[in-house]
Amino acid sequence: MDFITSLVLIVNVISALAVIVLVLMQHGKGADMGAAFGSGSAGSVFGSSGSANFLSRSTGVSATVFFVTCMALVLLTAPKSSKHDLGVMSGVTASAPAAASAAAGQKIPD
Repeated sequence: MDFITSLVLIVNVISALAVIVLVLMQHGKGADMGAAFGSGSAGSVFGSSGSANFLSRSTGVSATVFFVTCMALVLLTAPKSSKHDLGVMSGVTASAPAAASAAAGQKIPD
């Protein structure tokens, strides 16, 4: 692997871990009801409503970076095709009996 591919792979792994951590840090929709009745988690580090906005945006940014680096890895590691190798069936060769029958115009039995 060259330097660029290694760098994109490192950023990909870091963004994947960030998405996992950020999703696990978020609370569900039912957690707001417990905070309304004095659960004790209303005064968290990010404030009463700031954590949802900050974590949601951070998760979105991390997910976007993850998908962009995934696509970059696909483009960087894909095998290089030649000018004549454009189709899916370009590398397939016909078998000898089928090629001879097709050349003679005969129908191939099923």
